[in-house]
Amino acid sequence: MIDLAVEADVARITLTAPSKLNSLDEQALHELGAAYDEAERAGVRALVLSGEGRAFCAGRDISAVDPRDDDVIGYLGGIVTPLLRRMAAFPAPTFAVAHGACLGVGLGLLIATDVVYVAESAKIGSPFAALGATLDSGGHALFLDRLGAHKTLDLIYTGRLMTGSEAVASGLFSRVLRDDEVAQATDDAAVAASRGATAAFLASKELVARIRDERLALWESVEIENAAQAALCDTDDYREGFAAFQQKRKPEFTGR
Repeated sequence: MIDLAVEADVARITLTAPSKLNSLDEQALHELGAAYDEAERAGVRALVLSGEGRAFCAGRDISAVDPRDDDVIGYLGGIVTPLLRRMAAFPAPTFAVAHGACLGVGLGLLIATDVVYVAESAKIGSPFAALGATLDSGGHALFLDRLGAHKTLDLIYTGRLMTGSEAVASGLFSRVLRDDEVAQATDDAAVAASRGATAAFLASKELVARIRDERLALWESVEIENAAQAALCDTDDYREGFAAFQQKRKPEFTGR
């Protein structure tokens, strides 16, 4: 169900169960985590996550789940949350292609990705009203932060799904593109990032996570930015970037 291809410093991970809209069972989630581990061992400098067929990921595969003995804590706390944490901490810029259904765990996979490009026809929201369940995988935090309490609860109570255009306009993800453009645009962005100053990109990734998680104020943020910039002064890419600017040529970054 999970395909990994590594080429020229870019890992491409694809969910390959289109007949069930790439919904994920426990085995598929373990395979997805293993793909991220393998991509890290390969030393890639960017990663793209996508789904095959009509949807990115419709969420958990509940076709064989018996609600009478469903171990929700074991599933969410023992499998899903560690996977999302692992994805968010991946040591390279990560990108995702969001199209069709992006729901439940599928939405969580997007939340755990650095940059998400969204197709106009994407469907994003909380469909759980019809299941007697609630939004999970980080959805509450994302919606509350970007939409506020009223819009968050409106989506949850009604089960209404946002289009890709609406989701991006609301600040949920990076940018919206036509359905026939989004995959190539995402791949192009990942390739470009892999050729860039990835050590500096990772510094920014860590800064964004720390400022967000610790809710740092402006001047606290400036102090940790200063420290990050000082650390980058010792990298090959920092020296190469300055040299290329001074010599009026294109820099050749190595990620070191």
